[in-house]
Amino acid sequence: MKNSNKKILLVEDDPNFGNILKEYLTLNDYKITLAKNGIEGYEKFINDDFELCILDIMMPYKDGFTLAKEIRQKNELVPIFFLTAKHLKEDVLRGFKIGADDYLTKPFDSEVLLAKIKVVLNRKSLPVEIDNEKFEFNFSEFNFNSKLRYLSHKNGSSYKLSPKENQLLRLLLLHLNDLLPRGLALNKIWRDDNYFTSRSMDVYIAKLRKYLSVDSKVKILNIHGEGFRLVIQV
Repeated sequence: MKNSNKKILLVEDDPNFGNILKEYLTLNDYKITLAKNGIEGYEKFINDDFELCILDIMMPYKDGFTLAKEIRQKNELVPIFFLTAKHLKEDVLRGFKIGADDYLTKPFDSEVLLAKIKVVLNRKSLPVEIDNEKFEFNFSEFNFNSKLRYLSHKNGSSYKLSPKENQLLRLLLLHLNDLLPRGLALNKIWRDDNYFTSRSMDVYIAKLRKYLSVDSKVKILNIHGEGFRLVIQV
């Protein structure tokens, strides 16, 4: 019963599908809390501690995207999966921008879902590898403190970074003016290197570029097929 302490919040408005999936995951030794809409899902989330949230998107009263945003405001680290019939590129990107860890389109293979759950929960339990002791960086006119997850610029702009933004910027700075291989970043931060985690990283790179855009000398360059370079241009 190695999964017996792993609690998962499942929010699904289709009672038949929700009960079948709950039973399947329960048989695989997970503790499943089932909610039938976004409002009920949020109430259950704030009243318990979960290892993972699995959210349908098309739900009454409160859709899955809205619920995910509210969950992220309370907890930046809990993994979030979307289960949905929507498969448009815009919907997938919207999910990753909110902070989703994976996105499965119905109908899906239940064994694939189970494998993805195991991967993300095992990843979550792994200690974060520390590259070295350095946590404070001064580059161009920025100051970045990775312990506080705080990025500030000389002009007064400041940002509190999310955990993944923080880890990614720190890795880029540890490789300043050098190549940060895509696979290295994916395995260190996401603990996996696949299409979905790669798209998720692209979303976080875009967010970092937005923060850094206040300083025209600082650029994150995309090295096609290889990775990224954070450079200070003179």
